[in-house]
Amino acid sequence: MTQRQALRVMLLGDSVFLTGAPGAGKTYVLNQFIELAKKQHKTLAVTASTGIAATHINGTTIHSWSGLGIKETLTAADRKWLAENDRLQKRYNGTDILIIDEVSMLHGKRLDMVNEAAKLLRKSDAPFGGMQVIMVGDLFQLPPVSRGASAVDFAHTSDAWKELNPTICYIHEQHRQAGGELLDVLQAMRTNDIQDYHHDVLQERIGKQPSEAQVVTRLYSHNIDVDAINSQQLGAIPSQSKVFTMEHRGAAAKVEQLMRGLLAPQELELKIGAEVMFVANNFGAGYVNGSRGTVVGFKNDLPIVKLARNGKEITVEMHTWALEEDGKKRAEASQLPLRLAWAITIHKSQGMSLDAAMIDLSRSFTPGMGYVALSRVRDLQGLFLVGVNRMAMQLHPEIHELDAWLQSASAEIARVTPDELPEIAVPELMEVDEALLTALQNWRFARAKKDNVPAYIVAHNTVLEAIASYKPTDETALIRVHGFGPNKADKYAPEILAITKQYS
Repeated sequence: MTQRQALRVMLLGDSVFLTGAPGAGKTYVLNQFIELAKKQHKTLAVTASTGIAATHINGTTIHSWSGLGIKETLTAADRKWLAENDRLQKRYNGTDILIIDEVSMLHGKRLDMVNEAAKLLRKSDAPFGGMQVIMVGDLFQLPPVSRGASAVDFAHTSDAWKELNPTICYIHEQHRQAGGELLDVLQAMRTNDIQDYHHDVLQERIGKQPSEAQVVTRLYSHNIDVDAINSQQLGAIPSQSKVFTMEHRGAAAKVEQLMRGLLAPQELELKIGAEVMFVANNFGAGYVNGSRGTVVGFKNDLPIVKLARNGKEITVEMHTWALEEDGKKRAEASQLPLRLAWAITIHKSQGMSLDAAMIDLSRSFTPGMGYVALSRVRDLQGLFLVGVNRMAMQLHPEIHELDAWLQSASAEIARVTPDELPEIAVPELMEVDEALLTALQNWRFARAKKDNVPAYIVAHNTVLEAIASYKPTDETALIRVHGFGPNKADKYAPEILAITKQYS
């Protein structure tokens, strides 16, 4: 399936599992979908399975958004608390589309709990209470962390996944590796068809050293190795350092939640000559998450970084990350979008593209770790191996058979899906009166509670936004609002018009 076919399926309202090999463009398609859905005035919850993954898409964790935190199960008391939680009722009922990125690292029981909470709060037996759900990930990559359990609790084995029965969109394009032997190795790992010559390809890269012109990132399986190397390398530079401290705003709990997902450090010490990596995207400035460079000077107390890829020099300014919930910023953190990059853990590298990497796979401890590390690099000439153990070449055995089915299911969808985007009417709204919109949302919530129906049955968020834009003054004008109609006017017009009159 092409990227455009996948985007078409998502825009037409299907719940989807968007997958494909690293470099296929899953994040690109997701970002395109988010942009187009917002133009349709859809309300999206953009989440991910981990804090680091969430920062890549400017979202929050599914644990936080769902309101379930670190709960392992939902008790009767939990269900009662959810049913009486006005804040979560408004959040769930005000959401049209739920996005979950890096779903490979999400536990199945977590997905089941979100499904149960959505049904409860939206008062609907439909999967996830009727929300469109977009799940994104590559099941060959790092699995959920299993604490003492022999079987991995994959999201795709959950009851919620089976009930949702998402449309499979398996992208087959490749934009990271430019082909050649490294891509052959990765494809052989995915198809469980590793031959002796694939081992030979990797063995030939053990002990290879980069040229002086190459800037490499060292990837390790354990944090202790990463911290030691970065500290040692920075300390070896005989020049004065500058320290940049992160600034944050918001409630302490929300700030802490945001910071858990950031790759930027609380305190960043830099020197001229320090190897650094960008940890945010800024296409206008010329860098993306994972871009490597060297600090070559300071200007107005800001570092100047020379990019390894093209030699461009960038004066790096502060970047602000935000934690958004219910359309509002709950916390912000500002820091230079940099971290020392002589070394980084394999887990934290997931989602990055690197020109060159020195990788130690001799202490790989879980299936998929070697695959994630190797797939960060664009081509074989940028791969420098310290060592490889047996685990490094393994992917989870359950996924191989599933992957063949996923590709087949996606091919069936692709066969009948045009490679062009659908014509979607985008409503032209005047500026929304935020105060009126809040009043209408509060009314909707109270009316839904009184009638014992889901809030979206009373009115969708897009309808309330239109009313808060046009401010109809009589029933005729109210009926003209797209999505409202005479039946709803008979039920709700007097109450809505009384509210709009206060803001006219």
